[in-house]
Amino acid sequence: MQSTASSKHQFLRLVDGEQVRALLSHEDALQAVREAFVLHSRREGRVFPVVREALATGGVFGIKSGDVAAQGLLGFKAAGFWPNNRAHGGEPHQATIALFDPATGRPLCIIDGNAITTMRTGAAGGLALQELARRESTRLCVFGTGTQAHIQVEFALRLCPSLHLVRYVRADGSRDAKFEARFAGRCDIEHTQAGSAAVSESDIVITATPGRTALFDVAAIRPGTHFNCVGADTKGKRELPEGALQRVRLFVDDRAQARQIGEMQWATDADCMEFGDLLSGKETFHRRAEDVTLFDMTGLALQDLTVARVVCERAEATDTGTVVAWPW
Repeated sequence: MQSTASSKHQFLRLVDGEQVRALLSHEDALQAVREAFVLHSRREGRVFPVVREALATGGVFGIKSGDVAAQGLLGFKAAGFWPNNRAHGGEPHQATIALFDPATGRPLCIIDGNAITTMRTGAAGGLALQELARRESTRLCVFGTGTQAHIQVEFALRLCPSLHLVRYVRADGSRDAKFEARFAGRCDIEHTQAGSAAVSESDIVITATPGRTALFDVAAIRPGTHFNCVGADTKGKRELPEGALQRVRLFVDDRAQARQIGEMQWATDADCMEFGDLLSGKETFHRRAEDVTLFDMTGLALQDLTVARVVCERAEATDTGTVVAWPW
């Protein structure tokens, strides 16, 4: 991403969501997100303080930013959640990523952040399944059927070949034909209204909702289960029941951030390991069959930046996107 030629600073590249999806593969996302975790573990990449604020409009607005000095990588993601968008047929999640030249402060690329957020969060969940879930896992339960539930299940089926049953739970108790159709033929997919029972019968549990209350009973947690918890990313949000974090081997992407906006905000003194330390080899974890593992996923700015860098480089190489004049 390093670019100091003044001629390049005369232009700004814009890459929309469809273009991101065409340029970025699942394997690209896995590699870039793994890199982000390792950079964070080695403190070779910085994560700046997160902004996450409620708005008078009913939305939530946030900024995640950071840099990797050795790579000339600098940028931010402005993102949030506007539930009222649904009433107008719009997507409630909105995100935009900007990359900058750290030597000059000039913007290099503006990228649709929704597509990148979806892929990088799915990839983070996939990496956690590879490292933490039991290899013989066959049954998965997912709470939610939105965009993030889709991508989490997609990565799970790609990376856990023994999975053959997916049960899903929705807040309103209804079926989701679109969700079922996406995975039909790749696994047995079942709708259930009994969330606690589904958790107790599953090897992997994914929570991907915007909720603020526990999704299941703490008594449903069984030995050997792995949890990927995606939804708690703002103060006041939670998906887990009281006492859950005290019963698990807990992994987080960043301790301070997890205590601020993740599930750890409800148990700030819980013992945990940063997932990047496991990937970098700084820490070790040998799973026992009876262990319950849980990844509290709040998302790192470095994940957005490393994935966005891949997209930006591909866009430049293929002349994808819209280039507009942006003179000094």
